[in-house]
Amino acid sequence: MTLLHGTEDVIRVLTENKVIAVVGFHRDSTKAAHYVPEYMYRQGYTIIPVNPVLAQRGESYFGHRAVSSLAEITVPVDVVEIFRRSDKVGLHLGDILAMNPLPRVVWMQLGIRNDEVAQELTARGIDVVQNRCMLADHRALL
Repeated sequence: MTLLHGTEDVIRVLTENKVIAVVGFHRDSTKAAHYVPEYMYRQGYTIIPVNPVLAQRGESYFGHRAVSSLAEITVPVDVVEIFRRSDKVGLHLGDILAMNPLPRVVWMQLGIRNDEVAQELTARGIDVVQNRCMLADHRALL
């Protein structure tokens, strides 16, 4: 697949994909890693928080219990949204590629970019969005 940049591609991702696993989800509602997924949930998306600390505490958000890793998710995921520093994205590559089925898209939130990981993902047929805010794109384009 490809690195997605264009408006039409982003609109397609946001309209055709409704289940989002959020790697690096944060419990603090003032952090983007919380309020962006919360906004998407309010727009009708299914949000699965991925955060080992919150999973260990048994916390739930938006109707789903937090999980420690992508491997714990038991439903097909359309989009893996990443809220981790660019240099930490590679730590999740193996987990993403082990998902069955593979996600259609990996979305690296605004300020997050890892070209090596993006290349690996696209080589496996996964579309990649880098350095874009899902909330801002949804508001602006839909």
